[in-house]
Amino acid sequence: MVIVTLQREDCIGCNYCSEVAPNYFSMDDDDGKSILMESVEKRGFHTMKTHDPDAFDECSYAAESCPVNIIHTKQV
Repeated sequence: MVIVTLQREDCIGCNYCSEVAPNYFSMDDDDGKSILMESVEKRGFHTMKTHDPDAFDECSYAAESCPVNIIHTKQV
């Protein structure tokens, strides 16, 4: 299982995550911040859990690309 978290409140809207991992991230037209698709929000953290084997590599690349370090991935 892959777990991805996004601290959306701290997003600066650079769009890198949605460019490198468009299957998992998009940008909100209203506030310009990142959206982690199919995630659940709890106390400011948006978390997505998936069994998709491609998610770890794509989301890890998005995390590495994020200039404010608000995306985290782990494989369990």
